[in-house]
Amino acid sequence: MSEIYLVDASVYIFRYYFALPPNWESRAGYSTEAVYGFSNFLLDLLARNPSHIACAFDESLGNCFRNEIYPDYKCSRALPDEALAYQLAACREMAETLGIASFASERFEADDILATLTQLCGANNRAPLVVTRDKDLGQLLDRGAASLWDFAANQTLDREHIRQKFGVEPAQIADYLALVGDTIDDIPGVPGIGAKTAAKLLAAFADVEALIANVDQIADLKLRGAKGIAEKIASHADQIRMALRLARLEYSVPLSADFSDLARKTVAPEVAVALAEEFGIGGLANKIRRTLSLTPDSHTYTDDAHQERAHMESASQ
Repeated sequence: MSEIYLVDASVYIFRYYFALPPNWESRAGYSTEAVYGFSNFLLDLLARNPSHIACAFDESLGNCFRNEIYPDYKCSRALPDEALAYQLAACREMAETLGIASFASERFEADDILATLTQLCGANNRAPLVVTRDKDLGQLLDRGAASLWDFAANQTLDREHIRQKFGVEPAQIADYLALVGDTIDDIPGVPGIGAKTAAKLLAAFADVEALIANVDQIADLKLRGAKGIAEKIASHADQIRMALRLARLEYSVPLSADFSDLARKTVAPEVAVALAEEFGIGGLANKIRRTLSLTPDSHTYTDDAHQERAHMESASQ
């Protein structure tokens, strides 16, 4: 059975935006290094002939429902300037022109879209590969995802990898983040509660609600400073619950899509080539023609994709 890819688009777009030199320029005069890197990445994915593929884009910075819960959520992230906004929009246009279903929301984040799509696949008895570099999405492994796959690093993370990374079960990742916080997303943690302590607490209690409800039992655990930890949990109970709401994924984003909408679409290669030329990345023309000529039943993937990616990344050295 062919594979299903759910792509965390923005994390890869930003990766190429910061990693590649500005060697490409659109006819409109904007630099397009991220468009080149992201388009090349998508072609590598398509060369593996997934039966279904979708991209989730972030368009909710500052407008996310989580900002209503906690105004400082992701407050340290600057809004994209005009040049970056151009590349973000161009990346989505390239994805759609390559026949890839693309989703975004002003209220929900890409992670929530990926969660909703994972649940959609599960309702159709399919387990998608979530293409991402974000290990926090490991909680999707408890909701039907087959694995997390960082294609750029050629690294696959399953449930055991998540346990080794965080010391908790995939289903407990949001609870873990509610305790230790997340500086990248500006989610506050409990002062003095680090990764090892959080993992030990969640080994003893199923989730933070059970932890808060049984705070008097913390003293019985083999934890250094257990009494102080219990006091911190009790005094920060409201913050922990708030942080849990920030870290937990939303599985009901209104996407108006069903599973068939994720099927890889047949597109005319020359349309994609023309758009690539518009964005100043016409050097991908032959690769676009070659990749889009493949059908879901042809399995001609070799290591060329990883070789080409390594060559592309060498340009940033």
